[in-house]
Amino acid sequence: MIIAAVIITLLYVLAMLFLLYGFSKVKNFYGSDSVPKISFSIVVPYRNEAENLPLLFKSLLKLKYPAEMFEIIAVNDASEDTSEALWEDFQKQNPQLHLKLLQNRRKSGSPKKDALALAIAGAANDYILTTDADCEFPPHLLALYNAHILESGAAAVAAPVAIKTEGSKMTFLKGFQEVDFFSLQVATIGGFGVDIPFMCNGANFCYSKKAFLKVGGFEGNAEVASGDDIFLLEKFQKEGLKTAFLKSAGAVVFTVPASSWKQLFYQRVRWAAKTSAYQKLFPKSLGLLVFLMNLLIVTLSLLVLVGIETPTLLLMVFLVKFNVDFYLIYSSAKLFGRERGMKMYFLSSILYPFFSSGVAIFSLFSGYDWKGRHFKK
Repeated sequence: MIIAAVIITLLYVLAMLFLLYGFSKVKNFYGSDSVPKISFSIVVPYRNEAENLPLLFKSLLKLKYPAEMFEIIAVNDASEDTSEALWEDFQKQNPQLHLKLLQNRRKSGSPKKDALALAIAGAANDYILTTDADCEFPPHLLALYNAHILESGAAAVAAPVAIKTEGSKMTFLKGFQEVDFFSLQVATIGGFGVDIPFMCNGANFCYSKKAFLKVGGFEGNAEVASGDDIFLLEKFQKEGLKTAFLKSAGAVVFTVPASSWKQLFYQRVRWAAKTSAYQKLFPKSLGLLVFLMNLLIVTLSLLVLVGIETPTLLLMVFLVKFNVDFYLIYSSAKLFGRERGMKMYFLSSILYPFFSSGVAIFSLFSGYDWKGRHFKK
Protein backbone atom coordinates (compact mmCIF):
# COMPACT_ATOMS: atom_id res chain seq x y z
CA MET A 1 0.00 0.00 0.00
CA ILE A 2 2.86 2.36 0.84
CA ILE A 3 4.52 1.88 -2.56
CA ALA A 4 1.26 2.49 -4.41
CA ALA A 5 0.59 5.58 -2.31
CA VAL A 6 4.05 7.00 -3.00
CA ILE A 7 3.79 6.39 -6.76
CA ILE A 8 0.31 7.91 -7.10
CA THR A 9 1.20 10.90 -4.94
CA LEU A 10 4.45 11.58 -6.80
CA LEU A 11 2.77 11.39 -10.21
CA TYR A 12 -0.03 13.64 -8.97
CA VAL A 13 2.41 16.27 -7.69
CA LEU A 14 4.35 16.25 -10.97
CA ALA A 15 1.12 16.61 -12.98
CA MET A 16 -0.10 19.53 -10.86
CA LEU A 17 3.26 21.31 -11.06
CA PHE A 18 3.16 20.82 -14.82
CA LEU A 19 -0.25 22.53 -14.96
CA LEU A 20 0.94 25.29 -12.62
CA TYR A 21 3.86 25.91 -14.97
CA GLY A 22 1.42 26.10 -17.87
CA PHE A 23 -0.79 28.53 -15.95
CA SER A 24 2.19 30.86 -15.46
CA LYS A 25 3.07 30.64 -19.16
CA VAL A 26 -0.27 32.15 -20.24
CA LYS A 27 0.18 35.88 -19.83
CA ASN A 28 -2.55 38.15 -18.54
CA PHE A 29 -4.29 40.00 -21.36
CA TYR A 30 -5.25 43.65 -20.84
CA GLY A 31 -5.92 45.11 -24.29
CA SER A 32 -9.57 45.96 -24.88
CA ASP A 33 -9.18 49.26 -26.78
CA SER A 34 -8.73 47.82 -30.27
CA VAL A 35 -11.03 49.10 -33.00
CA PRO A 36 -14.09 46.78 -33.12
CA LYS A 37 -13.66 44.59 -36.19
CA ILE A 38 -15.01 41.20 -35.11
CA SER A 39 -18.76 40.63 -35.19
CA PHE A 40 -20.24 38.19 -32.65
CA SER A 41 -23.30 35.97 -32.38
CA ILE A 42 -24.02 35.32 -28.70
CA VAL A 43 -25.83 31.98 -28.42
CA VAL A 44 -27.89 31.20 -25.33
CA PRO A 45 -29.65 27.82 -25.11
CA TYR A 46 -32.10 27.80 -22.20
CA ARG A 47 -34.53 25.54 -20.37
CA ASN A 48 -36.47 26.61 -17.27
CA GLU A 49 -34.22 29.55 -16.38
CA ALA A 50 -36.83 32.16 -15.45
CA GLU A 51 -35.19 32.73 -12.08
CA ASN A 52 -31.79 33.50 -13.60
CA LEU A 53 -32.61 35.34 -16.82
CA PRO A 54 -32.98 38.86 -15.30
CA LEU A 55 -29.29 38.76 -14.31
CA LEU A 56 -28.26 37.76 -17.83
CA PHE A 57 -30.50 40.43 -19.39
CA LYS A 58 -29.02 43.13 -17.18
CA SER A 59 -25.47 42.18 -18.14
CA LEU A 60 -26.27 41.98 -21.86
CA LEU A 61 -27.55 45.56 -21.76
CA LYS A 62 -24.26 46.70 -20.21
CA LEU A 63 -22.02 45.29 -22.95
CA LYS A 64 -19.59 47.95 -24.18
CA TYR A 65 -19.53 47.08 -27.86
CA PRO A 66 -21.26 48.54 -30.93
CA ALA A 67 -24.81 47.15 -31.03
CA GLU A 68 -24.61 46.61 -34.78
CA MET A 69 -21.65 44.26 -34.32
CA PHE A 70 -23.30 41.61 -32.18
CA GLU A 71 -26.51 39.66 -32.13
CA ILE A 72 -28.11 37.48 -29.48
CA ILE A 73 -29.69 34.16 -30.41
CA ALA A 74 -31.76 32.57 -27.63
CA VAL A 75 -32.95 29.00 -28.17
CA ASN A 76 -35.81 27.71 -26.05
CA ASP A 77 -35.35 24.04 -25.17
CA ALA A 78 -38.93 23.14 -24.20
CA SER A 79 -39.07 25.37 -21.14
CA GLU A 80 -41.94 24.69 -18.78
CA ASP A 81 -41.74 27.95 -16.84
CA THR A 82 -41.99 31.60 -17.91
CA SER A 83 -38.53 31.73 -19.55
CA GLU A 84 -39.88 32.11 -23.08
CA ALA A 85 -42.19 34.94 -22.06
CA LEU A 86 -39.31 36.74 -20.35
CA TRP A 87 -37.24 36.59 -23.54
CA GLU A 88 -40.17 37.94 -25.55
CA ASP A 89 -40.60 40.84 -23.11
CA PHE A 90 -36.87 41.53 -23.21
CA GLN A 91 -37.00 41.67 -27.01
CA LYS A 92 -39.94 44.11 -27.00
CA GLN A 93 -38.34 46.38 -24.40
CA ASN A 94 -34.97 46.53 -26.18
CA PRO A 95 -35.54 47.00 -29.93
CA GLN A 96 -31.98 48.32 -30.25
CA LEU A 97 -30.66 44.78 -29.77
CA HIS A 98 -30.40 42.30 -32.62
CA LEU A 99 -32.21 39.46 -30.87
CA LYS A 100 -33.48 36.22 -32.43
CA LEU A 101 -35.76 33.85 -30.52
CA LEU A 102 -35.75 30.24 -31.71
CA GLN A 103 -37.36 26.95 -30.68
CA ASN A 104 -35.04 23.97 -30.32
CA ARG A 105 -35.47 20.98 -32.63
CA ARG A 106 -34.34 17.71 -31.09
CA LYS A 107 -32.21 15.62 -33.44
CA SER A 108 -29.71 13.88 -31.18
CA GLY A 109 -29.08 12.68 -27.65
CA SER A 110 -27.88 16.14 -26.63
CA PRO A 111 -30.57 18.85 -26.46
CA LYS A 112 -27.95 21.54 -25.86
CA LYS A 113 -25.92 20.61 -28.93
CA ASP A 114 -29.09 20.59 -31.00
CA ALA A 115 -29.88 24.10 -29.75
CA LEU A 116 -26.36 25.36 -30.46
CA ALA A 117 -26.27 23.83 -33.93
CA LEU A 118 -29.63 25.39 -34.79
CA ALA A 119 -28.48 28.84 -33.63
CA ILE A 120 -25.10 28.63 -35.38
CA ALA A 121 -26.76 27.62 -38.66
CA GLY A 122 -28.66 30.91 -38.64
CA ALA A 123 -25.91 33.07 -37.10
CA ALA A 124 -25.09 36.14 -39.16
CA ASN A 125 -21.72 37.03 -37.66
CA ASP A 126 -18.08 35.93 -37.79
CA TYR A 127 -17.63 34.46 -34.33
CA ILE A 128 -19.92 32.42 -32.10
CA LEU A 129 -19.86 33.16 -28.38
CA THR A 130 -21.64 30.49 -26.34
CA THR A 131 -22.92 31.01 -22.82
CA ASP A 132 -25.56 29.72 -20.42
CA ALA A 133 -28.79 31.36 -19.33
CA ASP A 134 -27.67 31.50 -15.70
CA CYS A 135 -24.60 33.61 -16.45
CA GLU A 136 -23.57 37.24 -16.07
CA PHE A 137 -21.36 38.93 -18.68
CA PRO A 138 -18.66 41.49 -17.82
CA PRO A 139 -19.15 44.78 -19.74
CA HIS A 140 -15.96 44.58 -21.81
CA LEU A 141 -16.15 40.89 -22.73
CA LEU A 142 -16.73 41.41 -26.46
CA ALA A 143 -14.09 44.15 -26.62
CA LEU A 144 -11.56 41.82 -24.99
CA TYR A 145 -12.43 38.96 -27.34
CA ASN A 146 -12.13 41.35 -30.30
CA ALA A 147 -8.69 42.54 -29.21
CA HIS A 148 -7.45 39.04 -28.40
CA ILE A 149 -8.64 37.51 -31.67
CA LEU A 150 -7.10 40.35 -33.70
CA GLU A 151 -3.80 39.91 -31.86
CA SER A 152 -3.65 36.11 -31.75
CA GLY A 153 -5.52 35.17 -34.92
CA ALA A 154 -7.08 32.27 -33.01
CA ALA A 155 -10.01 30.38 -34.49
CA ALA A 156 -11.21 29.46 -30.99
CA VAL A 157 -10.71 31.29 -27.70
CA ALA A 158 -11.66 30.00 -24.27
CA ALA A 159 -12.10 32.37 -21.34
CA PRO A 160 -12.61 32.15 -17.56
CA VAL A 161 -15.76 31.20 -15.68
CA ALA A 162 -16.32 31.67 -11.96
CA ILE A 163 -19.07 31.11 -9.42
CA LYS A 164 -21.14 34.19 -8.55
CA THR A 165 -20.98 34.65 -4.80
CA GLU A 166 -21.48 38.39 -4.42
CA GLY A 167 -24.81 39.72 -3.24
CA SER A 168 -25.87 36.61 -1.33
CA LYS A 169 -24.99 34.82 1.87
CA MET A 170 -21.86 32.71 1.58
CA THR A 171 -22.53 29.11 2.56
CA PHE A 172 -20.22 26.12 2.58
CA LEU A 173 -22.00 24.78 -0.52
CA LYS A 174 -21.19 27.98 -2.43
CA GLY A 175 -17.66 28.12 -1.06
CA PHE A 176 -17.03 24.51 -2.04
CA GLN A 177 -18.16 25.21 -5.60
CA GLU A 178 -16.06 28.35 -5.81
CA VAL A 179 -12.91 26.50 -4.75
CA ASP A 180 -13.74 23.69 -7.19
CA PHE A 181 -14.14 26.21 -10.02
CA PHE A 182 -10.77 27.74 -9.11
CA SER A 183 -9.17 24.32 -9.55
CA LEU A 184 -10.94 23.72 -12.88
CA GLN A 185 -9.83 27.09 -14.22
CA VAL A 186 -6.18 26.68 -13.30
CA ALA A 187 -6.17 23.25 -14.95
CA THR A 188 -7.86 24.70 -18.04
CA ILE A 189 -5.41 27.59 -18.37
CA GLY A 190 -2.48 25.32 -17.53
CA GLY A 191 -3.38 23.04 -20.42
CA PHE A 192 -3.30 25.97 -22.83
CA GLY A 193 0.00 27.12 -21.35
CA VAL A 194 1.76 23.82 -22.11
CA ASP A 195 0.11 23.66 -25.53
CA ILE A 196 -2.08 20.68 -24.60
CA PRO A 197 -5.48 22.36 -24.18
CA PHE A 198 -7.93 19.80 -22.89
CA MET A 199 -10.65 21.78 -21.10
CA CYS A 200 -12.81 24.83 -21.66
CA ASN A 201 -16.21 25.99 -20.49
CA GLY A 202 -19.16 26.50 -22.82
CA ALA A 203 -20.39 29.32 -20.59
CA ASN A 204 -17.57 31.47 -22.05
CA PHE A 205 -16.27 29.98 -25.29
CA CYS A 206 -15.81 31.81 -28.57
CA TYR A 207 -15.02 30.32 -31.96
CA SER A 208 -15.20 31.15 -35.64
CA LYS A 209 -18.34 30.01 -37.43
CA LYS A 210 -16.10 28.93 -40.32
CA ALA A 211 -14.07 26.78 -37.92
CA PHE A 212 -17.22 25.18 -36.53
CA LEU A 213 -18.41 24.26 -40.01
CA LYS A 214 -14.95 23.11 -41.08
CA VAL A 215 -14.76 20.48 -38.30
CA GLY A 216 -18.33 19.31 -38.90
CA GLY A 217 -19.81 20.87 -35.78
CA PHE A 218 -20.87 18.29 -33.22
CA GLU A 219 -20.80 15.40 -35.67
CA GLY A 220 -19.28 12.32 -34.05
CA ASN A 221 -20.28 13.13 -30.46
CA ALA A 222 -23.87 14.33 -30.82
CA GLU A 223 -25.17 11.44 -28.71
CA VAL A 224 -23.08 12.47 -25.69
CA ALA A 225 -25.36 14.78 -23.73
CA SER A 226 -22.61 17.14 -22.54
CA GLY A 227 -19.25 18.14 -23.97
CA ASP A 228 -20.41 20.77 -26.47
CA ASP A 229 -17.30 22.74 -25.53
CA ILE A 230 -14.52 20.19 -24.93
CA PHE A 231 -15.24 17.99 -27.94
CA LEU A 232 -15.22 21.04 -30.19
CA LEU A 233 -11.90 22.10 -28.71
CA GLU A 234 -10.50 18.64 -29.50
CA LYS A 235 -11.76 18.86 -33.08
CA PHE A 236 -10.26 22.32 -33.56
CA GLN A 237 -6.93 20.99 -32.32
CA LYS A 238 -7.08 17.92 -34.53
CA GLU A 239 -7.79 20.09 -37.57
CA GLY A 240 -4.74 22.23 -36.77
CA LEU A 241 -6.75 25.38 -36.03
CA LYS A 242 -5.21 27.84 -33.60
CA THR A 243 -6.73 27.92 -30.12
CA ALA A 244 -5.96 30.28 -27.25
CA PHE A 245 -7.04 31.29 -23.76
CA LEU A 246 -8.15 34.81 -22.86
CA LYS A 247 -6.59 35.14 -19.42
CA SER A 248 -8.12 38.34 -18.14
CA ALA A 249 -9.99 39.33 -15.00
CA GLY A 250 -12.16 41.51 -17.22
CA ALA A 251 -13.29 38.50 -19.26
CA VAL A 252 -14.65 36.41 -16.40
CA VAL A 253 -18.22 35.23 -16.91
CA PHE A 254 -19.98 34.50 -13.62
CA THR A 255 -22.40 31.60 -13.28
CA VAL A 256 -25.00 30.89 -10.61
CA PRO A 257 -23.95 28.11 -8.21
CA ALA A 258 -25.95 24.92 -7.74
CA SER A 259 -28.61 25.42 -5.08
CA SER A 260 -28.27 22.02 -3.40
CA TRP A 261 -25.73 19.24 -2.94
CA LYS A 262 -27.92 16.93 -5.01
CA GLN A 263 -28.00 19.38 -7.90
CA LEU A 264 -24.23 19.87 -7.65
CA PHE A 265 -23.63 16.11 -7.58
CA TYR A 266 -25.65 15.49 -10.74
CA GLN A 267 -24.04 18.47 -12.45
CA ARG A 268 -20.59 16.98 -11.81
CA VAL A 269 -21.79 13.51 -12.89
CA ARG A 270 -22.97 15.09 -16.15
CA TRP A 271 -19.53 16.63 -16.64
CA ALA A 272 -17.73 13.39 -15.75
CA ALA A 273 -19.90 11.26 -18.03
CA LYS A 274 -18.19 12.59 -21.15
CA THR A 275 -14.68 11.60 -20.03
CA SER A 276 -14.78 8.21 -21.76
CA ALA A 277 -15.47 9.96 -25.08
CA TYR A 278 -12.27 12.04 -24.97
CA GLN A 279 -10.04 11.44 -27.99
CA LYS A 280 -6.73 12.56 -26.48
CA LEU A 281 -4.62 10.49 -24.11
CA PHE A 282 -3.53 13.40 -21.88
CA PRO A 283 -6.96 14.34 -20.45
CA LYS A 284 -7.86 10.68 -19.97
CA SER A 285 -4.60 10.02 -18.13
CA LEU A 286 -4.89 13.18 -16.05
CA GLY A 287 -8.50 12.37 -15.16
CA LEU A 288 -7.49 8.86 -14.10
CA LEU A 289 -4.61 10.20 -12.00
CA VAL A 290 -6.83 12.73 -10.21
CA PHE A 291 -9.38 9.99 -9.56
CA LEU A 292 -6.70 7.65 -8.16
CA MET A 293 -5.34 10.39 -5.91
CA ASN A 294 -8.76 11.13 -4.45
CA LEU A 295 -9.59 7.43 -4.18
CA LEU A 296 -6.29 6.87 -2.38
CA ILE A 297 -7.26 9.34 0.35
CA VAL A 298 -10.72 7.78 0.66
CA THR A 299 -9.26 4.28 0.86
CA LEU A 300 -6.64 5.26 3.44
CA SER A 301 -9.32 6.98 5.52
CA LEU A 302 -11.41 3.80 5.57
CA LEU A 303 -8.39 1.65 6.42
CA VAL A 304 -7.54 3.94 9.32
CA LEU A 305 -11.12 3.76 10.59
CA VAL A 306 -11.10 -0.05 10.66
CA GLY A 307 -7.63 -0.16 12.21
CA ILE A 308 -5.77 -1.72 9.27
CA GLU A 309 -3.64 1.33 8.53
CA THR A 310 -2.06 3.94 10.82
CA PRO A 311 -2.96 7.62 10.36
CA THR A 312 0.63 8.53 9.44
CA LEU A 313 0.47 7.55 5.77
CA LEU A 314 -2.96 9.17 5.37
CA LEU A 315 -1.73 12.39 6.94
CA MET A 316 1.37 12.52 4.75
CA VAL A 317 -0.56 11.92 1.52
CA PHE A 318 -3.25 14.42 2.50
CA LEU A 319 -0.72 17.14 3.39
CA VAL A 320 1.17 16.72 0.13
CA LYS A 321 -2.05 17.01 -1.88
CA PHE A 322 -3.31 19.84 0.34
CA ASN A 323 -0.21 21.95 -0.26
CA VAL A 324 0.24 21.40 -3.98
CA ASP A 325 -3.48 22.00 -4.58
CA PHE A 326 -3.32 25.17 -2.51
CA TYR A 327 -0.68 26.71 -4.77
CA LEU A 328 -2.72 25.93 -7.87
CA ILE A 329 -6.06 27.05 -6.52
CA TYR A 330 -4.68 30.23 -4.94
CA SER A 331 -3.17 31.20 -8.31
CA SER A 332 -6.61 30.92 -9.86
CA ALA A 333 -8.35 32.76 -7.03
CA LYS A 334 -5.85 35.60 -7.40
CA LEU A 335 -6.68 35.92 -11.11
CA PHE A 336 -10.35 36.39 -10.22
CA GLY A 337 -9.57 38.75 -7.34
CA ARG A 338 -11.23 36.27 -5.00
CA GLU A 339 -8.43 35.38 -2.59
CA ARG A 340 -10.92 35.58 0.26
CA GLY A 341 -12.68 32.60 -1.29
CA MET A 342 -9.77 30.50 -0.03
CA LYS A 343 -11.35 30.63 3.43
CA MET A 344 -13.33 27.56 2.40
CA TYR A 345 -10.28 25.71 1.13
CA PHE A 346 -9.45 23.69 4.25
CA LEU A 347 -12.93 22.18 4.71
CA SER A 348 -13.31 21.75 0.96
CA SER A 349 -10.03 19.85 0.74
CA ILE A 350 -11.31 17.35 3.33
CA LEU A 351 -14.65 16.77 1.60
CA TYR A 352 -13.44 16.90 -1.99
CA PRO A 353 -11.78 13.43 -2.26
CA PHE A 354 -15.00 11.77 -1.08
CA PHE A 355 -17.24 13.94 -3.28
CA SER A 356 -15.04 13.58 -6.36
CA SER A 357 -14.61 9.82 -5.98
CA GLY A 358 -18.35 9.40 -5.56
CA VAL A 359 -19.05 11.43 -8.70
CA ALA A 360 -16.52 9.46 -10.76
CA ILE A 361 -17.77 6.04 -9.64
CA PHE A 362 -21.44 7.00 -10.06
CA SER A 363 -20.80 8.31 -13.58
CA LEU A 364 -19.31 4.95 -14.61
CA PHE A 365 -22.43 2.96 -13.82
CA SER A 366 -25.42 5.27 -13.86
CA GLY A 367 -27.19 7.96 -15.83
CA TYR A 368 -28.23 11.27 -14.32
CA ASP A 369 -31.12 13.72 -14.07
CA TRP A 370 -30.72 17.24 -15.38
CA LYS A 371 -33.35 19.99 -15.81
CA GLY A 372 -36.23 17.55 -15.53
CA ARG A 373 -34.79 15.01 -17.97
CA HIS A 374 -33.04 11.69 -17.46
CA PHE A 375 -29.93 10.89 -19.46
CA LYS A 376 -28.76 7.29 -19.69
CA LYS A 377 -25.17 6.18 -19.34
